[in-house]
Amino acid sequence: MAQVRRVRRIIRKIDPWTVLKVSFALYAVMGLALVLGGIIFWSFVTAAGYPTFIEDSLSSIGLRDVAAGPLVPTNDYMFRLAAFLGVAFTVLMTGMTTLGAVMYNLISDVVGGLEVVVLEESFNAPVTASNRPVRQVQSWQTAPSTSETVAATPVETPTKAPAPTGR
Repeated sequence: MAQVRRVRRIIRKIDPWTVLKVSFALYAVMGLALVLGGIIFWSFVTAAGYPTFIEDSLSSIGLRDVAAGPLVPTNDYMFRLAAFLGVAFTVLMTGMTTLGAVMYNLISDVVGGLEVVVLEESFNAPVTASNRPVRQVQSWQTAPSTSETVAATPVETPTKAPAPTGR
């Protein structure tokens, strides 16, 4: 039988150092995923031939001069661009999140913090004679006091077998 009670908690401070560490790890993983996803997407697009198709289409209708050189960036350029954007995303978002934690701390000093209502469950069943825990004593433990009820398992001492008598 679980008892549920509503408890109000107020979040007054958020540690900026903890926010920095956690947000850096989160945004580093997200940045890496975006870089890898972008590289995979670009390799599918170039393998399908869409950039050259767009370039040829623009040249055929006169919107692009063929003598200007190729419009399609190389895979090496796209990898460097994606890596730079991933690092910039990680640094920028980590800084913004940490700044947000510092700003929250300053604002919570003025307004008192963020109030959260939490439901707590307790599974404490009433103790009766039928469900009371019984403590068992191991052979290496000391004997309990006399006021405590104990169901001890007997400790057997090994006995020596009689020596064989051989004639």
